[in-house]
Amino acid sequence: MKQKEKLQALLKDQNLKTAQAYQFRLTFQDIFTIKNRHQGATLLKAWLENARTSDLPPIVKVAYTIMNHWDGVLRWFESQITNGILEGFNSLIQSAKAKARGYRTHKNFINMAYLILGKLDLRLPT
Repeated sequence: MKQKEKLQALLKDQNLKTAQAYQFRLTFQDIFTIKNRHQGATLLKAWLENARTSDLPPIVKVAYTIMNHWDGVLRWFESQITNGILEGFNSLIQSAKAKARGYRTHKNFINMAYLILGKLDLRLPT
């Protein structure tokens, strides 16, 4: 419980840049609990305005990144799908590539990727 109390005390001091950044993070997370695209877009625009005018360079950078990918970010409110699955696939493929230290042909590498990502059950029937 002491940590929560310390956090609350730190967040009250709005002169701390870390406290400001943490508030931006919490607000951003709250926006993505909304399921309505229009309402989410409205709240996100307000967040972006505050973020762009903040004195926190990393937050300003995030704001511009979101603006550059605006349609994709708003699409989340409709589909609730992220690219996490694709990142997982990429991780598995990179791991296979590192383990093999190279394949003789691209075709072999592609076949290995299919085997890994296809999650095929190659056991003999019993």
